[in-house]
Amino acid sequence: MVYSMTAFARQQADTPAGQIVWEIRSVNHRYLEPQLRLPDNFRELEPALRERLKKQLGRGKVECQLRLQPNQQQSALNINERLLENLSRTLDTIATKIPDAAPANLLDILQWPGLMKTPPVDTQAIQQITLQAFDDCLTNLSHSRAQEGLSLASLIQQRLIAMDTLVATVEAHLPEALTSHHQQLQQRLADMLGARRGSANPERLEQEMVILAQKADVTEELDRLRTHIQETQNILQRTEPVGRRLDFMMQELNREANTLSSKSLTTTTTQAAIEMKVLIEQMREQIQNIE
Repeated sequence: MVYSMTAFARQQADTPAGQIVWEIRSVNHRYLEPQLRLPDNFRELEPALRERLKKQLGRGKVECQLRLQPNQQQSALNINERLLENLSRTLDTIATKIPDAAPANLLDILQWPGLMKTPPVDTQAIQQITLQAFDDCLTNLSHSRAQEGLSLASLIQQRLIAMDTLVATVEAHLPEALTSHHQQLQQRLADMLGARRGSANPERLEQEMVILAQKADVTEELDRLRTHIQETQNILQRTEPVGRRLDFMMQELNREANTLSSKSLTTTTTQAAIEMKVLIEQMREQIQNIE
């Protein structure tokens, strides 16, 4: 199945600490490049998150952001009254012994270790919920990538069919083009023999004409184009990531289309080769987003 590298997914879940929200965005990239944005108290989950990404995704620049909205119980400010009293008495003592000392700043006091009390929470439970929510979000992302991949595969299939039709058009036109080309060469040969009677080597001239006729034959190029088109269609049916293989096939198709254009004998073949290159470029643009 073809997977797009461009997708977005969002997942939220409730934990004892509050509501968590995962957002995952992915765009095309040559390799897998995860970027994790986590609150400080979730940093220890990073190795497990990266491992999950590697199992699910093969390529793409993936941005994962976790947000935590604390619940009212967690956001309430609870003060350690006993510690505050000790601090107050200590500050009074200091102020008595050092009258010129600057008064204590209330915000600095609030930052004193242990002064602010937070209700105990089950850290392990929070981590498990967070990881499960990440897995769910990643699954949604994969579904989105698969849906987009189906659309990309359909667009590529349409262009492959159009290319196959162009190959058939050139094949049908080829005998007539070769016959006309052969007649032109025969006429040129006759003209040259007549103009250079006695000074030209007829056998050598005929050999040159045969070589020119062989170079003008594009049967092999058309056969290779059909083979590459069929192989590209086969690649689209594979289950593993196919982006790199498809990109390689576009190079091969483009090479044969260029050769067909350079050996063209008629405007029909030239126009077909140009249309092929346009179709190849359109497919290549879509393939840049395929995993």
